[in-house]
Amino acid sequence: MTRSGGRTTVRPVAALLVLSAALASSGCTIGERLAEVGRAPKLERPGDPTERPGWRPVRMPMPEPEPQIAAGPNSLWRSGARGFFRDQRARRVGDILTINVTINDKAELSNTSRRSRSNRDRFGLPNFFGLENKLPKVLPAPIDPASLVDADSSMLNRGLGETEREETIRLDVAAVVTQVLPNGNLVVEGRQEVRVNFEVREVVIAGVVRPEDITPKNTVSHDRIAELRVSYGGRGQLTDVQQPRYGAQVLDILLPY
Repeated sequence: MTRSGGRTTVRPVAALLVLSAALASSGCTIGERLAEVGRAPKLERPGDPTERPGWRPVRMPMPEPEPQIAAGPNSLWRSGARGFFRDQRARRVGDILTINVTINDKAELSNTSRRSRSNRDRFGLPNFFGLENKLPKVLPAPIDPASLVDADSSMLNRGLGETEREETIRLDVAAVVTQVLPNGNLVVEGRQEVRVNFEVREVVIAGVVRPEDITPKNTVSHDRIAELRVSYGGRGQLTDVQQPRYGAQVLDILLPY
C-alpha cells in the first residue's frame, strides 16, 4: 500500500492477502459451497449418532423403580397386580402423552359513547337599594345593572372503540410427565423445535392434567389442562429482521411522545 498526492493505493499483492485472510476467517463454508455449484447437496452416511459432534446423553425425570411381580406357575395372573392388562396411559414421572391443541378463538367488541352538555347563565341587578347607581364608579362604563353577567358554555364528547381478534392454532405436541401431585394429577411439559434453513420454530406447552381426562389413545385435549401455557414462536434470521432494533425499543419506552 502506497500513498502519494493525498491518495492511497492498494497494491494487488496486498489486496490478495486481505482477501485470503477474509476467506480463511470465514472457515471452509465458502469453499464447500463453491464445490457444490451445479451439484445436488450430499447426504451424510448413516452412522452411530453418539459419535457425531455435539451429541450428549438426554436426562429426563424418571420414576422410582417398581418391583417386578412374577406370575405363578401355570397362571397368567401376577399376584399383587391391579389389572390383568397394563394401562398404557401416562401415569408416572417420565411417561409421555400427546396433547392436542385446537384453539379457534374469535372476539368482536364495539363501544360507542356520546355526551353533550350546554349551559347558559345570566345575572342582573336592576334595583338593589340604590347601590346599582354606584356601579359605574367601580366598573368601566357603560354599565347596565340589568345585565351584569352573561355566561354561555357548551361541551360535546364522542368516543368510538372497536376491537376484533381472531386466533387459530392447531398442533399436536408430545409432553413428558414431570411431576405427580399428591392428589394424583400430572404436571406435564412439552417442547418442540423445528429448524428450516436459518429459522427455528419453537412450541412450548405446560399444564396440569387429570389422569381421568387422558383418553385410551394416551392423548388429552388442551381444554382439559389446568394452568395451560402455550407458547408458539421462533428465532432466527427472519425473526431478527422483523424485530425493531434494541435502540428503537429503548427509545419507544423512554420517550413520552
